[in-house]
Parts: sequence; C-alpha cells; structure tokens
Amino acid sequence: MSNQAAGAYGALRVAPDAVPMPAQTAPAGCTELVLAGGCFWCTEAVFATLDGVRSVESGYAGGSADTANYERVCRGDTEHAEAIRIRFDPGRVEAGKLLQLFFAVAHDPTQKDRQGHDRGRQYRSAVFWHDVAERDYVAAYIEQLNRAGVFNAPIVTTLEPLPMFYPAEAYHQSFAARNPAQPYVQAVALPKLEKLQHYFGDATKPDDATVFGKDKKETR
Repeated sequence: MSNQAAGAYGALRVAPDAVPMPAQTAPAGCTELVLAGGCFWCTEAVFATLDGVRSVESGYAGGSADTANYERVCRGDTEHAEAIRIRFDPGRVEAGKLLQLFFAVAHDPTQKDRQGHDRGRQYRSAVFWHDVAERDYVAAYIEQLNRAGVFNAPIVTTLEPLPMFYPAEAYHQSFAARNPAQPYVQAVALPKLEKLQHYFGDATKPDDATVFGKDKKETR
C-alpha cells in the first residue's frame, strides 16, 4: 500500500487507527454481531481475516423469509439489507474492536442507503441488534463517534432489531477469498483489506500470511 493510499481516509477526518473503540464495555455474553455495510462480499472479506473471529456468513437481514434471496433483495424493494453474521470469541477479540473496524475500515457509515456506486436500501449501513443491551451499547458508541468528530458527516447507521438472519446462497459465501481476481472484488474489497492490514495488521489471524496473494509486508 502506498503512503498516498494509506493517507486517503475517505469520510474519516483521522487515520482509521485513530478511530476510538467504544468507551463502554460490551454486554455480557455478546459473541455474535450482525452488521450491514454495503456489498456483503466486501464486509465479509474484512472480518474473515480477524484473529478471534470464528465464522463470517453473508446473508440478509431486516425483511421476511419470502424475499430473502439475492434476486429479490437486489431489486431494492424489500426491507432486507445485505448483511454479515460474525461469530467470535470474546476472549480473543472484543466486540468493541469489531465495531471499531466496522466503522473505520469495512464501510462508510455516513452514506445513506448506499455504499459508493452501490445504491439502494439493501446497501444501507445498519447494526441488527439481538437485545436491548446490545442496541444501547451500539447507540452509545455511535454517539461517542459523532461527538469525537472523526467523520466529515454525521453517522447514518441504523439500529434495527434482528428477528431473523437468512444465510445467502452458497455461491456468495467467502466470495472474495474464492474470487480474488473478480473486478468488483479487486476494486472494492481489496482496498479495504489493504487498509485493514496497514492500520490493524496486528488484529489479523497469525496464519493469514497473504491478502489475495499479496504478502502482508507489501501492504505496510
């Protein structure tokens, strides 16, 4: 990663690693987060590389079972968002660290109902909470980030209850890792992974020696 690219913070006023973690402690028993931040190929790719993350699954959240398929969600007329379900070991990675990376690396939380050129409600920024304690925890963190002024615009991430998470079709799972040369992956997912390695390389899995075939040293 070039120094110029490393300094391109997008909506951030500060470097990604200067975005603070939540000041509050995560609720007891929090071992799963469901997050939406644009195309799930790209957000999944970021979190799959993290030490302490047990699994990341792409899917749909916010809508009903009958519309939980890629063809319908892509129309943009359902309540679903493309989302990921992250299951993690809180003894190895804190929920707060995952949220920090969600806001600082995985997507732009100041863009409403879109991410970059992907437009539509299915690409909204959202955290789907399991219980009120989790909702309040994330809400406090968003307020903390807005007060800190680390973004050039207000955070528009919505907090929505999670009645159900619907796994996406099999061909969407681990899509970026299986299709590293795919043009969209190269254009959108790879820069996120490079940013992750540059600013948060110590948070990635020790055995994850490469990022899409690139040696980690090349991204620092």
